[in-house]
Amino acid sequence: MENLLLQLQWRLFPLLGLLLSFLFVLLSRSSPKASQPLLLSSISSLSCLFMKISKSVDEAIRFSILQVSDRSECSLLPHSHYWIASNRIVTTQGVVSGAVEVKEGKIASVVKGEDWKGDSRTKQIIDYGDAVVMPGLVDVHVHLDDPGRTEWEGFPSGTKSAAAGGITTLIDMPLNSFPSTVSSETLRLKTEAATDNIYVDVGFWGGLVPENAFNATSLEALLSAGALGLKSFMCPSGINDFPMTNASHIKAGLAVLAKYKRPLLVHAEMEQDAQANYLEDGMNNDPRSYSTYLRTRPPSWEEAAIRELLTVSGDTAPGGPAEGAHLHVVHLSDAASSLQLLKEAKGSGHSVTVETCPHYLAFSSEEIEDGDTRFKCSPPIRDAANREILWKAVLEGDIDMLSSDHSPSVPELKLREEGNFLKAWGGISSLQFVLPVTWSHGRKYGVSLEQVALWWSERPAKLSGQESKGSIAVGKQADIVVWEPDVEFVLNKDHPTYLKHPSISAYMGTKLTGKVLATFVRGNLVYEDGKHASAACGATLLSKVPADL
Repeated sequence: MENLLLQLQWRLFPLLGLLLSFLFVLLSRSSPKASQPLLLSSISSLSCLFMKISKSVDEAIRFSILQVSDRSECSLLPHSHYWIASNRIVTTQGVVSGAVEVKEGKIASVVKGEDWKGDSRTKQIIDYGDAVVMPGLVDVHVHLDDPGRTEWEGFPSGTKSAAAGGITTLIDMPLNSFPSTVSSETLRLKTEAATDNIYVDVGFWGGLVPENAFNATSLEALLSAGALGLKSFMCPSGINDFPMTNASHIKAGLAVLAKYKRPLLVHAEMEQDAQANYLEDGMNNDPRSYSTYLRTRPPSWEEAAIRELLTVSGDTAPGGPAEGAHLHVVHLSDAASSLQLLKEAKGSGHSVTVETCPHYLAFSSEEIEDGDTRFKCSPPIRDAANREILWKAVLEGDIDMLSSDHSPSVPELKLREEGNFLKAWGGISSLQFVLPVTWSHGRKYGVSLEQVALWWSERPAKLSGQESKGSIAVGKQADIVVWEPDVEFVLNKDHPTYLKHPSISAYMGTKLTGKVLATFVRGNLVYEDGKHASAACGATLLSKVPADL
């Protein structure tokens, strides 16, 4: 490119010489006295024009060099205008055959059939044949542990894992990093840690804790700084600087969130009796047995928390004091009483949604072997009958969306050798695998590609306020995953994984269907066939303050 710049500049000099010669001959035929100053003036003007042209060419080419350089680092594809063709494109109007036109990071058109081809020689085309082209996944529930606990995961490894799994947007939870994100100052630490370290786009939930719940000024500062919403726990979180909240804290938080029209996400488990002994005498209380751990967190914990939530969730209904706020229950595990309570709240006009996670849909407690602490999480994975009801609720829309609840740690905290479920750190490490896991297990229930896009893209984008994401439609950001739904693979030591500690994932050793081929983030091809873009060019997503505040 630099050689091209020099060539163009030197080609301008002969052109200037020709112009000057022509001007000299023309003026020499007129009066000598009149022509001399005019000639000098003309030469001066042409010289200035040449310098301006030369400078403009220089700047234009240098800008082009910069653009190509930036794109070559941010994307495995050196084009800003191209077409993605496939026989299976998942759009808001269904699955179509055709092509998606991507221009400057956005979707410029979606054309069905063969009409898009035209003169294909003038187009940059990537033809994926029968592979599925779908909106990139939006995962609203991840713990990337950055800053402060990057030995657990971190932005670089976590977002590389997301890209390899077809996830184009992550919303990071406010705890497990250190310090927890409970103020505008700690949110700034998050965004600074993410800058130049993320391969997909990342937004941030703030934390609702007793320290800030009744301090509207503090909460407003956190939300004004860009937090997409708030998250709270109704039981001990296991993190010292993120204590649990109760209904009064949540009610106060909803009142502030209403002004910003943002959601509150709640971990809905609540101890009914702190002194209760769930490990009764005469039972098998072996800490290596998953059934022992399961009894320590019964479904009644979820039910109690949700009953408590519903005493304040009515404030979010139309005309209520917190209208504009929204309540979202994370990682629902209990498919019985808890689910029924949420259905009734929705029917009463409360602004409430609920998610569950792939591990509750893929595993059952009966299948978990003694000592395999990779499966420990809270709420716990329940029995096979409960799993069947969860699937029914997802398929019928009573559960609104899916999330990973990717919650890694260092391997030592999992206590694999000891196998003690009561002492091991909880959390399922899953980020790269959630799309194939959902598809592999969902196929038995007749899950469609449109449903996968609804659960993993459209509805999570809406919850997190990302209106420009979540679907393949004109004007949306070109966040796209390309995957082969019929390709099987085994997650073994030879499979390329990008989690920092793949050995602690409950999915290792399983056979899955649905291989991710490519991931585009705002038009940048950030992952393809095991290779990532060389630069981490993901954007931090911060909410803007509403115009009426």
